Amino acid sequence: NAVYHTISSDAENIAPFEFIPWILCKCKTVADAEKLLENINITDEAVNNKMPPTPLHWIISDREKSITVEQTKLGMRVYENPVGVLTNSPPFDMQLFNLSNYMNISPEEPENKFSDKLNLKTYSRGMGGIGLPGDLSSMSRFVRACFTNLNSIYGKTETEIVNQFFHILYSVYQQKGCAKVGEGYEITNYSSCCNTDTGIYYYTTYNNLSINAVDMYKENLDSNKLIVYNIIEQEKINIQNQAIS
Repeated sequence: NAVYHTISSDAENIAPFEFIPWILCKCKTVADAEKLLENINITDEAVNNKMPPTPLHWIISDREKSITVEQTKLGMRVYENPVGVLTNSPPFDMQLFNLSNYMNISPEEPENKFSDKLNLKTYSRGMGGIGLPGDLSSMSRFVRACFTNLNSIYGKTETEIVNQFFHILYSVYQQKGCAKVGEGYEITNYSSCCNTDTGIYYYTTYNNLSINAVDMYKENLDSNKLIVYNIIEQEKINIQNQAIS
């Protein structure tokens, strides 16, 4: 899902590390992005000699729609994304096709379809989800995130909605020590979301699961100066029976 090409004279050439700011600066909606993508070539240009192009594919979303963008050997591919989820390889069409293997999974209690000759009964809640993959591969995490996202029930307040959003992400959380890569491990460094109505950006980090927020509309968004907030990495644990001195 990431085969970059050399510069083309017949297209607008964008390096992978330029793609996100380029889209955000030029487009207000997914429809704008779709039109812009009709004549784009994502090149194999690197940031520098020490940082080769990272194999990427992208999800672009607004309030109404999501699309997935991939540049392959065959060129640019743009898919409608009905699940609002993207993980790593394989390509997006394969990820969607793989969901067919899990059509039987449900948040409801299962019925006995194994055999009418056996009096099979449930012995636990949640058995409708048996078969949902629990490993840390990108394809399994895609299935799990789709199931959780599409079946989640949200509250009415912003706090309830944000809280539920992070619960969805925690269903595919990478814990330190469970997925070894070379001398280190894959971990979920941070999780984040943004309310596009209020302009509030929410985030958690691996070392701090408390939800932190920055209200971007309280800043001068037309300024030419970079605004930086230090990430809050220190977890705050509320000790309810703390002695008062």
